Amino acid sequence: MDILKETDFKNLGTKKTGKVRDIYDLGDTLLLVTTDRHSSFDRIIAHIPWKGQVLNQISAWWFEKTKDIVQNQVVAVPDPNVTVARKYRTVSIEAVMRGYLTGVTDTSIWSRYSNGQRTFGGLTLPDGMRKNSKLPEPIFDPTTKEDTHDRALSSEEMIAEGFVTPELFADVKAVATALFLRGQEIAASRGLILVDTKYEFGLDSAGKLALIDEIHTPDSSRYWQLDSYEERFAKGEEPQYFDKEFLRLWFKENCDPYKDATLPDAPQDLVDELSRRYIQMYEQITGETFVKGETPIIPRIEKNLKQYAS
Repeated sequence: MDILKETDFKNLGTKKTGKVRDIYDLGDTLLLVTTDRHSSFDRIIAHIPWKGQVLNQISAWWFEKTKDIVQNQVVAVPDPNVTVARKYRTVSIEAVMRGYLTGVTDTSIWSRYSNGQRTFGGLTLPDGMRKNSKLPEPIFDPTTKEDTHDRALSSEEMIAEGFVTPELFADVKAVATALFLRGQEIAASRGLILVDTKYEFGLDSAGKLALIDEIHTPDSSRYWQLDSYEERFAKGEEPQYFDKEFLRLWFKENCDPYKDATLPDAPQDLVDELSRRYIQMYEQITGETFVKGETPIIPRIEKNLKQYAS
């Protein structure tokens, strides 16, 4: 099986390697090549067949569905794994939207609520709410975008520290909320709940907001199955969700993924299952059959990007 682990195209501009994407700088535009790398514990733990294509094509689908709300980065999608993107000046906040009282990390809204916090993004929640409850309205709960560690700050703190102006903060909040509501509406028509997500924005030369990076992918968003949510919530059970955690748990049980210099190979059956789940999510989100790109992948991409070569 052909897997896209990395690329090294010599004639497509300066390359920068991200966790999942290889980014080639063409001057006014970027070539974003989404690989099959699977990141966790701040490192690559596996390579999941077709994951890169799934992420790239789901984003392309959502960018098209939301372009009437805000301009976005997409110039072209010349290959199943590649997006040609406009370059923008990055806005230094990550626009997190939350629709439900859930999560397990320290920064999740449920953890903060459990520890006594009641006001989030200007909305004050009542006491006595249960985990996985639907919020009275979507909450804009942004974090900073920093090289060291992203922080959850209030709007006043973000403005005081110079991350955004009051006007830009208001603009990002309004657009992120509109994108999230559109996402929830379309997801519901596919039998899904868009629970929470994060957006990244840039500014064009006129200072106008643009959506960048990715949108509503299984990596940037939490989805639950709609038809079983009410019954499971009533019983106090966790919702049905897109689960990637089984692969992380295997690594935690079989090594120290934070400290070990070399990690064991992920079991093939777990890799295959995660690949199947990514494809399943593509098909449920888009309502379209997933068509695997032509292999071998590298020569295909080279052929499809020939027009961008210097």
